[in-house]
Amino acid sequence: MKKQHVWPLAFSFILALASCKKDAPANNNSGGGSTDSTLANTPSNLVKDSSLLYARDIYLWYDQIPTTFKPRTYADPDAIMRAIRPYSIEPGFANPVDRWSFAALKKDWDNTSAGIQQDFGMYVFFLQEGDLRVRFVEKNSPADKAGIRRGWRITRINNLNTITTSAANSIVNAVYFSTTGSFGFQKPDGGTADVTLNAATYNSDPVLLDSVYTAGTKKVGYMVFNSFLGDTSSIYSSFTRIFNKFASNGVNDVVVDLRYNGGGYVSVQQRLANWLAPTAANGKVQMNQTYNNRYSSYNATYRFQKLGGLNLDRIFFIVSSNTASASELLINNLRPYMNVRVVGPSASYGKPVGYFPIPVGDWYVFPVSLRTTNANNEGNYFNGFVPEKVTADGIDKDWGDRGEASFASVLNFISTGTFGYLRPNITLNSAENAALGRTNSMLEGNTFKGAVVNPKQR
Repeated sequence: MKKQHVWPLAFSFILALASCKKDAPANNNSGGGSTDSTLANTPSNLVKDSSLLYARDIYLWYDQIPTTFKPRTYADPDAIMRAIRPYSIEPGFANPVDRWSFAALKKDWDNTSAGIQQDFGMYVFFLQEGDLRVRFVEKNSPADKAGIRRGWRITRINNLNTITTSAANSIVNAVYFSTTGSFGFQKPDGGTADVTLNAATYNSDPVLLDSVYTAGTKKVGYMVFNSFLGDTSSIYSSFTRIFNKFASNGVNDVVVDLRYNGGGYVSVQQRLANWLAPTAANGKVQMNQTYNNRYSSYNATYRFQKLGGLNLDRIFFIVSSNTASASELLINNLRPYMNVRVVGPSASYGKPVGYFPIPVGDWYVFPVSLRTTNANNEGNYFNGFVPEKVTADGIDKDWGDRGEASFASVLNFISTGTFGYLRPNITLNSAENAALGRTNSMLEGNTFKGAVVNPKQR
């Protein structure tokens, strides 16, 4: 399996940063370290000091971190990265824009970045109060091997037979943090199933579905792509298989479903963009990456290198508030060259910035380090991409079901020229919607949102 470790490829870039760490005074007081002499220079405290020193150098808003910031008062590097977020003041935005700077233990990030997971592989959402559904299932996971599918209704979790939003904490613990669990399901066809799941380690596959449909006189290629992280060799092989299939079937339109895709490797985004872009984009600017003024020599422009035989003039994306970072980058990079149509339950997440892992002790720190723009210098979409047609997230249907609200809306547009108004037959008042929204945010699970880059070497 090809595990794409980003930081070794960026080693020369990290060496350029290292001087700030090496030049720090021994007590680190002038570098924002604690002036409390009772806080000794333990390895843990030195890691905290270094985490802040890197942020003071590479963070996109480095000059807004106050000199009084004391890293040793925080629990760990992740707490420090989260604590610098409020200093990300961006012109044109009333509130700080950074919601993403973080740190992770090296062993945890290595697994996450390679698509290695250890859980049931089942994610859940409430369709309405009392109606908990399987939102998606990771390929190769215990839930996938048990035959569980998106759209199944969960009627029992262990000894919990009444599934309501008030039990959100119990649901989160049982579904995402347990090593074993017993579940009752009602299938869309009316059948039932009782399944016991045991957490296991597996390599996830982000391509949840790819197929070809007919809508009116058009052939439609549909792809559900759930992450830009994972085994890149396998992902690239899937791209080759999928788009060759689309081309051989005479596909006229492509629908890329990114509604739960929180991003990942920018390099995987580049590869996917090269398959989707029209022939006329070949050799033209795909995206620009810009660092802070200390590292402007690392600013880079990347160009399209067209792949495959598809020559599309328009493309459809299905998005939601979980569509983030590298997913949004893909949408933005294609907009100068194609008629990009966006539909879905809500605006996308809004993350036009990226980072890369910097090793500090047993940790990687990820201070937001760069911004991206497309060929038209369009970026700063911190408010996300707003769908031109708001459709329901049809979690009562499996992937690729023609009756699934968001996908059905796109098929309707391709065949008739209008998206139509499609949503489940559910009426909720504002309080119910708010309660569901809060609970479903809790139920998102441990999903990554980010764009991870390889800084261009100098």
